[in-house]
Amino acid sequence: MSPQPVVRIGTRASKLALAQSRMMQLRIATALGAPDRADEIAPLVRITTTGDRIQDRRLLEVGGKALFTKEIEEALLDGRIDAAVHSMKDVPAEMPPGLAIAAIPEREDPRDAFISEQWETLEDLPHGARLGTASLRRAAQCLAARPDLEIIMLRGNVDTRLAKLAQGEADAILLAASGLNRLGLGSVVKSFLDPVANPPAPGQGALAIQTREADIHADWLAAVCDLDTVITVAAERGALAALEGSCRTAIGAHALLNEGHLTLIVEALTPDGTRRFRKEGGIMLPEDGAEAAARALGRELGDAVRLEGGDAIVLHD
Repeated sequence: MSPQPVVRIGTRASKLALAQSRMMQLRIATALGAPDRADEIAPLVRITTTGDRIQDRRLLEVGGKALFTKEIEEALLDGRIDAAVHSMKDVPAEMPPGLAIAAIPEREDPRDAFISEQWETLEDLPHGARLGTASLRRAAQCLAARPDLEIIMLRGNVDTRLAKLAQGEADAILLAASGLNRLGLGSVVKSFLDPVANPPAPGQGALAIQTREADIHADWLAAVCDLDTVITVAAERGALAALEGSCRTAIGAHALLNEGHLTLIVEALTPDGTRRFRKEGGIMLPEDGAEAAARALGRELGDAVRLEGGDAIVLHD
């Protein structure tokens, strides 16, 4: 009898990253036939990334969102881990050679959540209120609706941002609903931004299981993958790739799948929110090649937005 294979899972060490990775750890251990031995059969390997260490500046100032994945990807390539769990919205559009997104589990709520001590919605905020976020997209979308707002750069983990809100550093903040739900903090949400009016980050709410390319056909991966989520995320990330999305561009994308029909909204905004470039489209997915067709739709709409927006949608120094 062959020994049970061990799948070492690389993860960031934040509370949210560990909560997400523990969810996947149990799924992976179950797929490997040993749900009662998860720590043994699918051990978590905590890796501190550059993005975790730098908390006082926007990511766009220090190298972009790849700073949340770089060290973990190096551990994969070096053979120190066998799989990595990422928040999909932190994963750059292009994979390093030798690595692949091998599975995407069922998606959580993709919306942005509005949180405030006093106010129920973004519209309720008084004139000149301070909105805390480090996301260029969230800032631009909110300024498009409320140009009077003062944007406060707010980085840190979920607990840190909630504490800063409680201490009065901002009148309201925006966080991903998915992360709050996974931490059991859904009750702090006052309202949600409409994902059609304000598309979230491509892939927001989804997790990515990354492996070496040689391992993408491992049996356990199929057990943690949700095909509908794979398709919607492919569409959104197709747009991301077309727009060369980074922390220097305010890009949103929202895909919906209904009985084989895929709809997608893609938008990019100028950093100050004064101009908005938006495209919508839909296709019936083929029985074969649905993921590729979804990605192609995303690229098509992303290309159209990029052509229209040009240099206006890129934050310049």
